[in-house]
This record gives sequence, structure tokens and C-alpha cells, in this order.
Amino acid sequence: HVQLQASGGGLVQAGDSLIVSCIVSGSTFSSFVMGWFRQAPGKEREFVACILSSNSTYYYQTVKGRFTISRDNLKNTVYLQMNSLKPEDTGVYYCAGDSRGDKIATLVLDYDYWGRGTQVTVSS
Repeated sequence: HVQLQASGGGLVQAGDSLIVSCIVSGSTFSSFVMGWFRQAPGKEREFVACILSSNSTYYYQTVKGRFTISRDNLKNTVYLQMNSLKPEDTGVYYCAGDSRGDKIATLVLDYDYWGRGTQVTVSS
């Protein structure tokens, strides 16, 4: 019953900002670890950020200081605010949920729920 839908992607220029969001339906997700991953063509899916139920966060090194993950439990929504975007940030951004734990999760296999992704393209 749990479904995740990501939205907000688009085409932006290097240095711009963008916010992508993910709405979770079918369950109140306040206890989930929520994560964002991204995947470029021909590349493996890579971890971007995650947020625990306590609002503690963890980021991939290359996005630290530029990206911020947040959650609104009353709206069943997780956000990824992306600032100072670079061409290498281009990819399909996927949101994911881990209903089975409440600790830092950086691997695809850590998550049991996935959305279909939203495309983010950063031009130089």
C-alpha cells in the first residue's frame, strides 16, 4: 500500500537552486528513514542524503553544504533543497523509505520502498 511519488525536477543552469519533493501515501511515515538517491545514464545509483525520524541527517560528501534534506510528517512529504547546482548533479532523483530501522542508511538495499524518480538536469 505504501507508494512514493517524487516531483519538482527540471532543467536549470549551473549555480541555480531547485527543490524536489516526495509524497508518501498509504502510510504515516513519521517512523521511516527517508532517503534520496540519484542515477545518471550509464552510472550506478548513488546515495545523496537521508533523514531519520529524529530529523538527524546524513549527506554524501559532494553535496554537503549545498543540499538540505527535510521532512514534514504531517504532510507525509520529504524534500531535497539543492543549491549551487553543478552539471555533475544531473540525474534521476529517487526518494526511498526504510520502514524497518531508524539509523543512517546509505545503500539501495537498506530501503524497502521506492518512488519512480524525477529528472534533474543542470546545464553548464
